[in-house]
Amino acid sequence: MRRIETLRIAESYRRHLWTPTEQNILHGQDADGIRVDTPDSTLSVSRAGRPGWWKPGKMNQGMPYQWGGFDTPESFDQKIKQGFAAGDVYTSDKRRHLYDAVSNYACGVDCSGFISRCWLLDRPYSTRELPKLCTPLTNYNDLKAGDILNKHNTHVLLFYKFIDKEKTRFLAYETGSPPTWKVLLHPIKVDYVKGLGYKPYRYKRIID
Repeated sequence: MRRIETLRIAESYRRHLWTPTEQNILHGQDADGIRVDTPDSTLSVSRAGRPGWWKPGKMNQGMPYQWGGFDTPESFDQKIKQGFAAGDVYTSDKRRHLYDAVSNYACGVDCSGFISRCWLLDRPYSTRELPKLCTPLTNYNDLKAGDILNKHNTHVLLFYKFIDKEKTRFLAYETGSPPTWKVLLHPIKVDYVKGLGYKPYRYKRIID
């Protein structure tokens, strides 16, 4: 697995273009009784902690966050056409129930599913499992493109590059984080993620 390929995959999620319909909106229980809230523009901030973004009948960019999601851009598009719910936001209730809260009627990708796809893994590995595939890094300064910053049972980021000589800020890909519910690339302060307890790791099979 080459670093450049990892970034190519990440970009394909961030730049993905898709056009949903009203059928892809769901705020309520799916056919299995699992609560689903798609991050469309009608999503209540009080429900999700941050606003939704995608609009039906419009071309949208970026794959939406789905709790437990592991879609590729291709499988996502197929499910959108079939009327699946486009995304499913994180809630504390989802965290309590883990895999039992994953909807089979929604599509998208979550933070660890995104990393698993970028690393071409055969299944979605959780933030509890990803460190087992990695070598821990002793210093944030050693991070390279395609490495991760992981917080156990919480969240994971894909490191891209430092954006200042002092290495105090970096760009990272992630999904499910502010400002909204989709795969994005944005700047983050090193001290901020350090303070939250994120640890740097390198996938054992990644090569330069």
